[in-house]
Amino acid sequence: MDDLRDTYLARIADAADEATLEALRVEAVGKKGAVSLKMRELGKMSPEERQVMGPKLNALKDEINSALAAKKAALADAALDERLRTEWLDVTLPARPRRQGTIHPISQVTEEVTAIFADMGFAVAEGPQIDTDWYNFDALNIPSHHPARAEMDTFYMHRSEGDDRPPHVLRTHTSPVQIRHMEKYGAPCRIIAPGRVYRADFDQTHTPMFHQVEGLALDKDISMANLKWVLEEFFAAFFEVDGIKTRFRASHFPFTEPSAEVDIQCSWEGGQLKIGEGDGWLEVLGSGMVHPKVLQAGGVDPAEWQGFAFGMGIDRIAMLKYGIPDLRAFFDSDLRWLRHYGFGALDVPTLHGGLSR
Repeated sequence: MDDLRDTYLARIADAADEATLEALRVEAVGKKGAVSLKMRELGKMSPEERQVMGPKLNALKDEINSALAAKKAALADAALDERLRTEWLDVTLPARPRRQGTIHPISQVTEEVTAIFADMGFAVAEGPQIDTDWYNFDALNIPSHHPARAEMDTFYMHRSEGDDRPPHVLRTHTSPVQIRHMEKYGAPCRIIAPGRVYRADFDQTHTPMFHQVEGLALDKDISMANLKWVLEEFFAAFFEVDGIKTRFRASHFPFTEPSAEVDIQCSWEGGQLKIGEGDGWLEVLGSGMVHPKVLQAGGVDPAEWQGFAFGMGIDRIAMLKYGIPDLRAFFDSDLRWLRHYGFGALDVPTLHGGLSR
């Protein structure tokens, strides 16, 4: 018994690889191994001999199995050490630092605008980016001879020969969302409609695709005074300037009557724009009381309801707030320049739910 033990423990200790170790396991404690054959002889022994030999054989089997397990672990550790010595990768080194992503300024400003108007009770409404010319023009009291309806200003969708559907366009503003909302929900209402819009234009302050936010509020006694308060509250919150002055100038838009361009106070000292101070004025949006024909197109009775509407470029107010000089930089530049303006991920709920990062 002792010779058997010493032989196998020595051979296990000298095993050079796992294949040799497995062969020793089968030879020693396998079904036909040396220890197993010895245990089969217990049946031929007297009860007294079995009481002596049984525990010894079980102890021997356990000792050999323990030696096999220990040797297998030692061989695995040795293999890992050898692999670490020969491979170039050092798993103990720290990982390379990763730069945190940034949110695009258009996305950030859209979230800022949405949050400010939400505090004033405005819900978000959305609509299709490809719409019929009725929703985009006719329902908004834009006549057929208006220059905006020319192909040089508006992207019309291609129509196959025999296609008798109404003309479709890439929407030139988000005002069609107002019509769709009135059709579905009627009055009263208080909504903003942010989104992409498209016009055939391209220079320092215009791009073929840009972003707008339209606002609409309908009730029975809404006036221009309410419009002025809402816009002044928005400017103060967005530009973070208390008491920012505004100026309303008479204008004309087909979808509002009366209509007004809205300017905000600014200065240009040293070639630097400063909002909310100085004697200068900067135009930022158009607004007015919703035209009765627009209310009728949306299924709202203008004899019972009235309201105001406004529209501004999200890209434009982003440029003003963050000092970005060229609108085209939002779309055709290396976005690493965003780090210069300090944009980072927003830790606030976004327009479409969840966190922005």
